[in-house]
Amino acid sequence: MDPAHPHEPPAAMNAGPPVIPPGLTTAEAAQRMAQFGPNAMPEEHVHPFKRALQQFWAPVPWMLEATIVLQLVIGERLEAAMIATLLLLNVALGVFQETHANAALALLKQRLSPKVRLRRNNVWADAAAPDLVPGDIVQVTLGGIVPADLRILSGSLLLDQSTLTGESIPVEAGLQKTAYAGALARRGEAIAEVVTTGTRTYFGRTAELVRIAHVESSEQAAVLGIVRALTVVNFTIVIAMVAYAHVIGMDVPQIIPLVLTALLSAVPVALPATFTLAAALGAKTLALKGVLLTRLSALHEAAMIDVLCADKTGTLTENALGVTAVRPCKEGYDEADVLVFAAAASSPNGQDPIDTAIRTVAARGGSTRSGPLAVTHFTPFDPAAKMSEAMVTDPHGTAMRVAKGAPSAVATLAPMAPEIVAAVNDYAAAGYRTLAVAAGPPDALAIIGLIAFSDPPRADSQGLLSELRALGVRTVMVTGDAAATASTVARAIGLDGAVCPPSQIPERASPDAFAVYAGVFPEDKFRLVKAFQHDGHAVGMCGDGANDAPALRQAQMGIAVSTATDVAKAAAGIVLTDPGLGGIVSCIKEGRSAFQRVLTYTLSILVNKCATLFVMGAGLVMTEHAVLTPMLQALSMLANDLVTMSRAADRAKPSPYPNAWRIRNLTLAAIPLGVFKLCYCIGVLAVGWFVLHLGTSAMQTLTFLMLVLAGQANVYVMREREHFWQSHPAWVMMIASAVDVAIVTGLALGGVLMVPLPPLLVGALFVATAVFAVALDSIKVMVRHRLRID
Repeated sequence: MDPAHPHEPPAAMNAGPPVIPPGLTTAEAAQRMAQFGPNAMPEEHVHPFKRALQQFWAPVPWMLEATIVLQLVIGERLEAAMIATLLLLNVALGVFQETHANAALALLKQRLSPKVRLRRNNVWADAAAPDLVPGDIVQVTLGGIVPADLRILSGSLLLDQSTLTGESIPVEAGLQKTAYAGALARRGEAIAEVVTTGTRTYFGRTAELVRIAHVESSEQAAVLGIVRALTVVNFTIVIAMVAYAHVIGMDVPQIIPLVLTALLSAVPVALPATFTLAAALGAKTLALKGVLLTRLSALHEAAMIDVLCADKTGTLTENALGVTAVRPCKEGYDEADVLVFAAAASSPNGQDPIDTAIRTVAARGGSTRSGPLAVTHFTPFDPAAKMSEAMVTDPHGTAMRVAKGAPSAVATLAPMAPEIVAAVNDYAAAGYRTLAVAAGPPDALAIIGLIAFSDPPRADSQGLLSELRALGVRTVMVTGDAAATASTVARAIGLDGAVCPPSQIPERASPDAFAVYAGVFPEDKFRLVKAFQHDGHAVGMCGDGANDAPALRQAQMGIAVSTATDVAKAAAGIVLTDPGLGGIVSCIKEGRSAFQRVLTYTLSILVNKCATLFVMGAGLVMTEHAVLTPMLQALSMLANDLVTMSRAADRAKPSPYPNAWRIRNLTLAAIPLGVFKLCYCIGVLAVGWFVLHLGTSAMQTLTFLMLVLAGQANVYVMREREHFWQSHPAWVMMIASAVDVAIVTGLALGGVLMVPLPPLLVGALFVATAVFAVALDSIKVMVRHRLRID
């Protein structure tokens, strides 16, 4: 060792002194850095100002922006300011929630840049992993993370690649073998040359799949569908109203406020904010249960999934090798004897998972019938020989040789009887990794037993699958492990069904065809999720490794479990912070509750918006004047939207099966409900005009108060699947409603911003609204059952 560099690695790690290259010079490294870039994944950053501007570019803001422009053109600055306030409130909510979600994601992605031992200019020094370039010489030691794709020049490593390939069993990497970026060194030490960095590594290619993965948000599609339906209906009514106004001789200055009022009544101002608030409140509830949302829309997607693709390693299993079976193969030896002899030939320290599992079980099993063994010499595992050995003495002082390793390797030292060969084959068929243990005099070894290992299922996996089935979600296992291993785990957790042959994933897939997809690569997982989606399914994907990231991003509901890598967490919409998978069930239930809140809100606005326009048209025909001004319409929107937005915090029962946006059914349901509300409103207007002989201004106040009260009744009726009195609204909703009603009633009685109404008329309107609510509720129950809106 060079005394000037006391931390320099030893010059020899294998037999014979290997020649260690001097490494790149500083100039060569700088040139390659310019050519290949840093050893890191590129990240796309959106400027906060640009993110805020994006909130103004959507169908609902467009409608509000057009209304503001028209009002400014005709000089109605106060009304324009009120609508601008609504628009800015909507945008502020969206920006706040998106910023909050991005901050949570950034926190999840934060980690210290891993350090590496790097040789440049013939000198060893510590460096940051992003500084590596192809051609660099690095050292990887026990417990270190492979910083780039490497070619081993000397030494050997036992690599845990479960976060890359899904394989729970570590692999040996010796001379000239490749060690992939992100793998963990469980045993050994090696000098290696950097082959590829950044996006060109195995890890980086997975990141590229993540970048191109995309699935259309069902929430976004629902908003566009609702706006489209409202736009078609409402513009038809507006055109008819303008034509009628022209026929009866109204001039342009009178028609323009009528058009503005109609446009305002058509805009579902609170629609995006309600979606956001419902998800934000659900996210807060889930955070208390150890579930984090990195994208708020993921909660709405969780309500809709009907297929869950579950990764085996670390998701359905413990991601830790354990002793599954011990088979004594020589008379006089029992299971405890086999384990104690195997433990003697195992490394007393280090991170080899097989040796650790053997020692753990052997310590629980007690001593052998011959007493404890004293190890006098230990030979660590040799990847070339595929064995480790030990010399031991028993309590009587008898020297014995012990060998432990692959059955084929141990068979070169001790004969293997046919029945032992058959047992090895049975274990292999069951997907177990098997070691043979031989012991005896140094020149006469005999196989004393076999030890089978597997990655055991999690204790909660079987119960989780049962709960998911009860919720109407079909689970399939997707893993990079061999078919035999996957089948064994599937049977253990109650996942029954066929195994898909490797590399035969179709373009369209049904979850009923196969229960297990084994031997799949990252590209296959990505393709499988898309195949389920092409077949019309909403897909959830849970996993923990970098190999799962593309599929996590492509799935409607990407779930990173608690042991997930940063890449998996960044790709997923949902991150579990607590061990176990119970958070998935909680997320689906909370998502369905949030969906119910948004669904009932959507049905309410479809009824309210369409009925309001028809009321304006009917009022125009009845009085030959506009029965609402832009000011009163803006006040009505503020009053009703505050209550409907508070619906996001209301109680809601999740449905027992996956949800879906059925805009056609919602529209069909809104028709009879809207017609009944229209009949009620026309009746009130008729009483006011023909019976009470109210003036034009008083009719506008009556229309304003009637629409606000009927809108409140509509919200309470629609919030419950059955009759509205069968569940208690949330206090926040009731308080918001009470404040709203008190303010608008005070404005109507006091004549603020409008002509006052007599108290007796206001009281009668309250009674009429209560009767209307009970009748509307009966129609709603019948319609929802007939159209299956849940």
